Amino acid sequence: MNRRTAIRRMATFFLTTASLAHAQQPKKVPRIAYLSPSDAITESTRFEGIRLALRKLGYIEGQNIASEYRYTEGKLDRLPELAAELVRLKVDIILAAGGIGTVGAAKNATKTIPIVMLGSPSDPVEQGLVESLARPGGNVTGLANLSRELGGKRLELFKEAVPKVVRVAVFYDPAVRDNVVDVKEVLPVAARALKLTLQSWEVRSTDDLDKVFAAMGKRRPDGLYVPSGPVMRLNAKRIVGFALKSRLPSMYISSEFVDAGGLMSYGRDVAESYERVAAFVDKIIKGRKPAELPVEQPMRFELVVNLKTAKQIGVTVDPNLLARAQKIIR
Repeated sequence: MNRRTAIRRMATFFLTTASLAHAQQPKKVPRIAYLSPSDAITESTRFEGIRLALRKLGYIEGQNIASEYRYTEGKLDRLPELAAELVRLKVDIILAAGGIGTVGAAKNATKTIPIVMLGSPSDPVEQGLVESLARPGGNVTGLANLSRELGGKRLELFKEAVPKVVRVAVFYDPAVRDNVVDVKEVLPVAARALKLTLQSWEVRSTDDLDKVFAAMGKRRPDGLYVPSGPVMRLNAKRIVGFALKSRLPSMYISSEFVDAGGLMSYGRDVAESYERVAAFVDKIIKGRKPAELPVEQPMRFELVVNLKTAKQIGVTVDPNLLARAQKIIR
């Protein structure tokens, strides 16, 4: 074998070896982080819905995608700490639940890791989270709800469903800006048109609920309106249980409350929101930048009514409204 042939064969060997080594290197599995101000049980339905939506797009937990979960369990002051922890883990995407507090904590912790909002109640432009809905401009994109626009519609549907309702107790968390806007601006306008009297009750934490429940008995409301917010979601079963025990018709922002025994809800189509979040994750994994992915608002809405609850509390829901419901629990 001459020298030139030997060199050529050696070169072929090294190139083949390098190619095989490269082919054998495992592909990087994207890590998706879930950051929530609530707890694992409360968030399980939402995160399971997103997981199933991701599976439809070909992402299977433990195979080509991995997840990290962080919950404050109602201790909102832990959001910055948990967001920083996820950044240190070098996750690839952060899914931020719970609105501006969670999204803001994640954005303060990183300017590079993509952040997907799971449904910010507040206007993300007004809150400085994105430059515009069409072109977010930074590392935040995702879903923005229409909570303010829907507040009046919920009261209208509530009155239509249960015409005898006159005095409506409204829970609100002063730390949640949309709750304050609802109580001070949105709901009073709709209430006047519907001849409803609103009774606002401040709920800052889980510890406030028992005091509020006791005090409400003296004011004798005949309806209950529960808005969005970490404290409300974290205590969904307690709130629903109180409404049932007090035989209070109740209106909520999400079908999760109705599944737990609340009377009715009106809000974004939950299944659609899971699919949209999964679509954002898919696009980002494939190389799209959050700055270029428009923030989306709900396209479909659902009215959900629990007839089992209606029977339990002695309420007859207007048949015309039932005919328009997207989901009825019997």
